[in-house]
Amino acid sequence: MVKQCRREVGQCAWVALATLGLWIPGVGGAGPAAATPPGGASREEGAMVVFAAASLSDVLEEVDAAFTAQGSTPVRASYAATSVLARQIEAGAMADVFFAADREWMDYLAQHGLIRADSRRELIGNALVLIAPADSDLQLKIAPGFDLAGALGNGRLATGDPDSVPVGKYARAALMSLGVWSQVADRLVRADNVRVALEYVARGQAPVGIVYQTDALAERRVRVLGVFPADTHPPIIYPIALTASAHGRSSRYLEFVAGDAARQIFERHGFVPLSLAQGARTR
Repeated sequence: MVKQCRREVGQCAWVALATLGLWIPGVGGAGPAAATPPGGASREEGAMVVFAAASLSDVLEEVDAAFTAQGSTPVRASYAATSVLARQIEAGAMADVFFAADREWMDYLAQHGLIRADSRRELIGNALVLIAPADSDLQLKIAPGFDLAGALGNGRLATGDPDSVPVGKYARAALMSLGVWSQVADRLVRADNVRVALEYVARGQAPVGIVYQTDALAERRVRVLGVFPADTHPPIIYPIALTASAHGRSSRYLEFVAGDAARQIFERHGFVPLSLAQGARTR
């Protein structure tokens, strides 16, 4: 099931379906009735459609507003797990831009001829963190063999589904590298995307979670226990590209997102802009 957000600068509706079994108050301003249908955002009134990873929702609201303020085409953004969005594009959902949270799903669309390979860029990076509810007194140091299972007590570890969701894949890689994966592999809350995992911890429904650093910074109801060493997991890279069906005007959006104004916004939200050489690199 999908937790997906549709945003036209200033408006957002989140849906949390079977993963939580309930609507989560406080995440977006509308209830389930305002949800985006499974096909994602639509090209209404000439708007440009951006499919983006859930972890980009806050920062892209600001980036998209800045883009539109220049007199550019309005942006409709649809947020969900990278895997969900890639599958929607494969199924024929109309999107102009795909902004993913890992390289694997961008590679998947490239292999199927669903993105314009020459437009692909890698713009920003992130870090992986271990979190707990803000009012928790848990102290835990990330190190080889650390007692993550003990820290869970009778609870579960909230993160993305490691079989499909990028943050879950990074989490699994990090825990395997540190030698603790086998202790917690059967004690996961396999969230549909990183924001669902974050909400589990924020609500106190999971004692510990693994999310991106930018998500933890944006949520006052959690605190960071530690940052996973970068060498314990693949680099957390966000690639962006035009889809094969993108309108010609969409290239202006890619230029803006790769420019100085957007870079400052990404930095303010805790993302790490990659070097110009990396930003221009394609795979």
